[in-house]
Amino acid sequence: MKFKHQAMRALTLSLAAVAALMMFTWPLVIGVTAQSESEIAQTAFLVLMPLVLVLLLIEFSSGGIDARQIALLGVLTALNAVIRMLGAGTAGVETAFFLIIIAAYVFGPSFGFLFGALSLLVSGLLTGGIGPWLPFQMMAAALVGLAAGALPKVSRTWLQFLMLCGYAFVASFFYGGLMTLWNWPFLAGPGTSISYVAGASLIENLTRFVQYGLFTGGLIWDFGRAITTSVLILLTAPALLATLNRAANRVGFVKLPD
Repeated sequence: MKFKHQAMRALTLSLAAVAALMMFTWPLVIGVTAQSESEIAQTAFLVLMPLVLVLLLIEFSSGGIDARQIALLGVLTALNAVIRMLGAGTAGVETAFFLIIIAAYVFGPSFGFLFGALSLLVSGLLTGGIGPWLPFQMMAAALVGLAAGALPKVSRTWLQFLMLCGYAFVASFFYGGLMTLWNWPFLAGPGTSISYVAGASLIENLTRFVQYGLFTGGLIWDFGRAITTSVLILLTAPALLATLNRAANRVGFVKLPD
């Protein structure tokens, strides 16, 4: 029975991750004309929000998460939403991702996926940042949390810090690349050398996307996010890892096996 629950959790998490990736990569793999931003956003909410709820219910019913752990998820989500307001993304300065990465590393990929998505949702509600970009921000952050939770657990403290900082640097560009990819078909406009071309080959559209990212300066913005997140992890990881590990022991958190 325990193996069945673990398999169901892993399957649901995998489906949510694949669906989230498809939200962003459809211009590269699907030969259709671009839809409006509002239609894309509505479809994303309709498909992915139930997946987040299903994942939470499966975690609850399988014993992977209980009422105390849901309360912990809620507290961390509210805290991270407030922390994100301190950065607001100005010049690439993002303050939300260091806590997502550290908490996901401690509590595992399922928690990381939920924590990433809910942090951006609550932050958007608090700041009024609700628009067609919000579901994409949620799922990009969820993928960052999922991958952080899947990082190998190491015992040496200095190696943990090095691994988390290195991951934060890469994940910042990953998040930025996904967010650039989702709006590229709309913001680039038609008929230019960097425009999305419906039905074109993967290589052609990927080349145009890279050129678009260079032209718009998205990589510079991502570099600011990478530096901010890495520095915040370096400064806070010693205290946060110890605190969150104690919290995990107290609430009896059950993680997916590594």
